[in-house]
Amino acid sequence: MRGQLALRAATAASWASRRAGRGNGSMIGGLIALRIDPSIMTQLGRGKRTVLITGTNGKSTTTRMTTAALQTLGRVATQADGANMDAGIVAALTAHRTAPLAAIEVDELHLPHVSDALNPSVVVLLNLSRDQLDRVGEINMIERRLREGMARHPAAVLIANCDDVLVTSIAYDHPNVVWVSAGSGWSVDATSCPRSGEPIVWEGEHWYSTGADFQRPAPQWRVDEHALYGPDGVEIPLSLALPGRANRGNAAQAVAAAVALGADPADAAAAAGTVREIAGRYRTVEVDGRSTRMLLAKNPAGWQEALSMIDPAATGLVIAVNGQVPDGEDLSWLWDVRFEHFEGTQVVAAGERATDLAVRLTYAGVEHTTVADPLRAIASCPPGRVEVLANYTAFRDLNRDLEAGTRA
Repeated sequence: MRGQLALRAATAASWASRRAGRGNGSMIGGLIALRIDPSIMTQLGRGKRTVLITGTNGKSTTTRMTTAALQTLGRVATQADGANMDAGIVAALTAHRTAPLAAIEVDELHLPHVSDALNPSVVVLLNLSRDQLDRVGEINMIERRLREGMARHPAAVLIANCDDVLVTSIAYDHPNVVWVSAGSGWSVDATSCPRSGEPIVWEGEHWYSTGADFQRPAPQWRVDEHALYGPDGVEIPLSLALPGRANRGNAAQAVAAAVALGADPADAAAAAGTVREIAGRYRTVEVDGRSTRMLLAKNPAGWQEALSMIDPAATGLVIAVNGQVPDGEDLSWLWDVRFEHFEGTQVVAAGERATDLAVRLTYAGVEHTTVADPLRAIASCPPGRVEVLANYTAFRDLNRDLEAGTRA
């Protein structure tokens, strides 16, 4: 009865929020439902075969790909907006109560208790690296928490990236793991063994600890620039609408998750390849006669991967950085990112923290101008193709301004 009351109150609050023009109302509905009945997430998840997706980078993209792959089996409950904490998860499950499947994006800090609530069939572990130390804390502490959380769910299938040392440590002792070679372009946060503290040694793609019986497992799935390879000789052409090596790894883990629930590998891979845009990321819009592609990055590992996607033929590159609470107010991470090799492209530092970024670009030897307003920064670039790389709130605010301009 309390659960029913919670859902009715959530529906009413969502309706009122929409009528007041304060968004789609899903978050306030989820918050109210949890306040009335803290067990509502468990109730909503009961009877569903659920896949949880977590990691520092790529959660939203992989969730969208996993959803597409699972839709070859049936209807799927998922978040449309990437809201990956408790209220957003409850809102997604409320909106899709009768769906037999769920693909749920989960913030890494929330994974243990969300797993306890939803008892997932599959958990996708993408990667783990430093992200907002002022909110998240030291990465080895997060690894230990996730390892303990997964140990409480031995029946869940873990789809784990064996190229990421910290993810491998989370899943290493678990009885039910599917290892995927999804790639790892960032190893700065795993130079020492998370289990012994001794160095990690890399030999090509293989790695091992010098202080513990801990090394890269042999993958059951792997991906290259042409195809996806799986157990029993599976080889599937993998054509993606999204750019970058990281997204091929994301797709590999999404397909492996769907296959773990019974999907046909070829059908799952084809479905994952249809994903084109995730909450405005990767989309191309016209701004002042310039074809502008939008990219998002939120931490050093994500920035490094996004920078590798920049089209060298672009006539302009706008890098927009804010330092609000959702971004992490400490921008010292800028010094961990390699900003180089933009010869022939006009670079513009933008955002609320454009000056901090400009200092970093100067030390990197990157010629640039500084225009704080991202829209004006785009307009300052030569006509042609402009790449925009922004952190979380800079990306959000720029999308809002672009939508306002479109409506005007």
